[in-house]
Amino acid sequence: MRVLISGGGSGGHVFAALAVAQALRARDPDAPILLVGRTGGMEEEAVPAAGFDLETIPVRGLNRDVLWPNLRLPDVLPRALGLGLGVVDRFRPDVVLGVGAYAMVPCGWAALRRGVPYVLQVSEPDGLAHRMLKQGAAAACLTSAGDVAAFRVRRAVVTGYPIRPGFRRRTPEVPPRRLLVIGGSFGARRLNQVVWAALDQLLADFAEVVHLTGPQGGAEGARHGRAGYRAISTNTDIPRLMAEADLVVCRAGSGTCAEVTAVGLPAILVPGTFGGRHQERNADRLVQAGAAMRIADRELSVNVLRSHLRALSPTRLRSMAEASAALGRFDAAERIVDVLEETVERAGQMPLGRVRASASVLAGLLRR
Repeated sequence: MRVLISGGGSGGHVFAALAVAQALRARDPDAPILLVGRTGGMEEEAVPAAGFDLETIPVRGLNRDVLWPNLRLPDVLPRALGLGLGVVDRFRPDVVLGVGAYAMVPCGWAALRRGVPYVLQVSEPDGLAHRMLKQGAAAACLTSAGDVAAFRVRRAVVTGYPIRPGFRRRTPEVPPRRLLVIGGSFGARRLNQVVWAALDQLLADFAEVVHLTGPQGGAEGARHGRAGYRAISTNTDIPRLMAEADLVVCRAGSGTCAEVTAVGLPAILVPGTFGGRHQERNADRLVQAGAAMRIADRELSVNVLRSHLRALSPTRLRSMAEASAALGRFDAAERIVDVLEETVERAGQMPLGRVRASASVLAGLLRR
């Protein structure tokens, strides 16, 4: 089975793509696998380092937070779609998997044009790229059962979110000794600033604070270096960091939430408000399950963070850890591979009409 996996740009999408690619390789070591991402994205380093072939396409998506960057879309999009067709024609996949973000659109649209079945891995049901491509999708792999009603396709399968190998269930220490702070693959400026301002108090409460600052916080994090505090600007070994943690303060990206619950850690979530506010919905799911507490980004301050930490009694921490572990799953990548294999088997029975679907998708892309 020849598989093309498209998408990327951020850690959540890149690591999801790699998780599925690794599951494919484990099942069939000789299967041709190609990952296609965004020129200039973190996949340019992460994918070759993991041992997979990569092609990139210069593409950008609709910015829902700042409008002026969208002025170049009429120039960028047609070229990106043409490059996507070229990639699909050269590689000739049996199936295409779109893992999210606008970087998946060129190859997803190309698959539709060429009659290649494609599957969507959906962590953000209201994501524009997913909505553009869902009409022609053979199947959608959804993170949770609650997403089924929000993302209606011909075939929806609840697989969970694919995480990289290496995560292990952990019973965190109570009271917690090691605090892990994660702002996402690019860092979170507001979260970084509050952690640095609260650092003396945090070090009084925890034996160690490990802070993944992101590249934009690397220099300042180094300036705050002291006993018990470890600032890391870039680190893809999140499994090791979580294996050492007892409590996590983090953003609420789909990948981060999946990894936290796979390990079974209690968390204080500070969801970002960008990209259609999908992180807020992720945070709500964990809070409602009893696995996390939530701080709104606009309310985050030293005092608010401290008050939430003080509210974590031993009983509550143990309860949050149990609820977190109940949400976690390790088999999502393998389940997505199952869907890809089933999609290829069904390909000969799929209904015609891809030309009409392709025209509809292209019209949607241009309207947006």
